[in-house]
Amino acid sequence: MAAGAAELFNGERAVILLFVSRVLFSVPVSLLYEALALFLLVAGGLLVEISAESSTAPHRFKTRPGASSGILLGTATLPAAMLSRLIQLSRVLPENDVTSEEVEGLSMQYWIASASCFGVLIFFCLAFQYSTKNIGSFQLRSSEALKYGLLQTVLYVAVCSLSLTTKSDSGSLILLKLLWLICHALATVVLIQHILLTFPSCASLGEALLVSSGLVLYFSDMLAHTLTKTFMFVTSWTLNFVGYGTHSEIATVIQGVMLGLFLLPAFYKIVLRGWFHLKNWRKPEVSIANGGAHSAVESSIIFYASLSVMLAILIPIWMCVVQDFYVHPIKWVLTFVFTDPLKRLALCLYWICVICASVLRFYNISKHSKIERILLRKYYHLVAVLMFLPALLFQPTFLDLAFGLALAVFLVLEMIRVWKIWPLGDIVHQFMNAFTDHRDSEILIVSHFSLLLGCALPKWMSSGLNDRPLAPFAGILSLGIGDTMASVVGHKYGVLRWSKTGKKTIEGTAAGITSVLAACSILLPLLASTGYVLSQHWLSLLMAVTVSGLLEAYTAQLDNAFIPLVFYSLLCL
Repeated sequence: MAAGAAELFNGERAVILLFVSRVLFSVPVSLLYEALALFLLVAGGLLVEISAESSTAPHRFKTRPGASSGILLGTATLPAAMLSRLIQLSRVLPENDVTSEEVEGLSMQYWIASASCFGVLIFFCLAFQYSTKNIGSFQLRSSEALKYGLLQTVLYVAVCSLSLTTKSDSGSLILLKLLWLICHALATVVLIQHILLTFPSCASLGEALLVSSGLVLYFSDMLAHTLTKTFMFVTSWTLNFVGYGTHSEIATVIQGVMLGLFLLPAFYKIVLRGWFHLKNWRKPEVSIANGGAHSAVESSIIFYASLSVMLAILIPIWMCVVQDFYVHPIKWVLTFVFTDPLKRLALCLYWICVICASVLRFYNISKHSKIERILLRKYYHLVAVLMFLPALLFQPTFLDLAFGLALAVFLVLEMIRVWKIWPLGDIVHQFMNAFTDHRDSEILIVSHFSLLLGCALPKWMSSGLNDRPLAPFAGILSLGIGDTMASVVGHKYGVLRWSKTGKKTIEGTAAGITSVLAACSILLPLLASTGYVLSQHWLSLLMAVTVSGLLEAYTAQLDNAFIPLVFYSLLCL
């Protein structure tokens, strides 16, 4: 019995349950339904992960080699982060403002994230079919799993309905909100299948779940505003039942650019097909694949033209009509930069110098040095600290915009690399390939995306009211300092391993935790000197650093994606 329990609750699951318990322990009475939903969601994720990893029945998804399923971590991370932010807002706002527009919007976003993950869990249950498997003396039978799954689904829907009832006056509004959540759950199920089938062996199930639920959550806001403007006669109730509220101008610009880049592949494909059909080419894809220089250059010109039309014409029109943003985004960005030209242009010049120096230096090292690639990759984590830390201290608003523009550049470069767009495709591929590891593939290189988003998401999520000044630094501290020190010390001096099969060492984890605590002890007085009111308790900080450090030690998932969100969630408490 003890051996079976030990196998069921391995190190990664134990750390995740500790993380979720810490979040649930901090929930106020006003968020009781949200806490119950998170508990049911995590319990379902645990059951699905155990059943999936113990099942011998094959499934149709090719996941990243060497990684566990990660279902529990992918299920818990985003809803727990949203709930932690809700806990923070309920603590910061006065009691009579707990039903403010910001809290209502965030509450709806929490339920979207939670329902999306729960819908994927139901899909996984149906996909895996719960074959019978013994784990020690624990036996999971498909009929019992189905019984537990139905019970959890009923309880989850009941909790969700009760929560929406307390925030809505009419029954029709509750039904509309439930229908809205169901649509998001179905969209997430469709999207995760598309990700896993289009990019085989690029992600684990948990990583794909985090990406798909995050994308659905992000683009649902765009959909709500677009539907509102499209169907003008429902304007009054659409925004009310969705409850997102308004955005800052920076968030609106980033949102528009992201929408354009995600629509670009379909737009480019349509334009490309139309162009070659006009030239009477029956199979343009075959001609391009055959490597003809003429067709490759033509298709590349069409790509750059499609990109320009999308970002310079179509997206500004959408922003004007849907978001009531009447300034061209390029003009707005230039105006924003030159409102404080001395500091912001100097910061841009500093970033350019750091990027050029690091790229030239590390690329030459990767070609001519015997330094192991894992250590070389960690140098870029240090570069992230050098770039983002000064900006976050002195120009946090400008950093929000810079993160969005950097993500846009990364997306465009990845499209150029994957589609081999002339003349940069091969150059970008050779450069990016010099820093890949086992978590990347020829189809998709995700390391740079995860590092950038790991640093950016805590900053973006901390916008607005925030009584925890370290929360925006969660990604920089956990990845740039903690993960880097853990890898370097563990690789060079580590002896005691956390598990027989893993490579992570106790010495590395201790170094990572100690370095983050040391960085916090330096950062907090700096924040205090700039006017922040420090309310972070050291015991809570120690708990947050320790749990995120242990997760880095035990997880086989993409730590750049999960650890910053977990660390951010704990810092908000």
